[in-house]
Amino acid sequence: MLRQRFAWGLALLLITMGGQAQTCRDDIPATAPDSRFRDNGDGTVTDVATGLIWKQCAEGLSDTDCATGSASRFTWREALQHAAGHVFAGSGLWRLPNKNELASLVERRCYSPAINGRFFPGTPSSWFWSSSPTAGYSGGAWRVGFSNGNVYGYSKGYRRYVRLVRGGQ
Repeated sequence: MLRQRFAWGLALLLITMGGQAQTCRDDIPATAPDSRFRDNGDGTVTDVATGLIWKQCAEGLSDTDCATGSASRFTWREALQHAAGHVFAGSGLWRLPNKNELASLVERRCYSPAINGRFFPGTPSSWFWSSSPTAGYSGGAWRVGFSNGNVYGYSKGYRRYVRLVRGGQ
């Protein structure tokens, strides 16, 4: 119990200081285990469970550990436009994932960020846009929080991070 409290406190301290320290609980089964993903060696990762191909890095980041550059934020409309014209790894078929696709990347046993850190390194512990608009509010769209895995609708005018996908739908 003391060790768990120390880990939570250390993670909070690192986040407060601007660092990013992913914390995972080994006593909870993985929802996005390593066995579910394949590194394609070109900056993309295939989810073998869904067949979707993901960009390994959030937009604005690059390199094998996604540590080069700065993660970019977009309004929802800008995110859709960016995806529509994006060419990467020899493909121009990139798009913004729908909310269920994006939420499928959440690793429930981890937080800060709540994602498989081996296959998606450098992921900001923050909100990412999906392509899914909200049903009851035309000014809103769904977003997924990779700090803790929450999924909420929010105003399309706010700037959020983006991870692109291809295939599926």
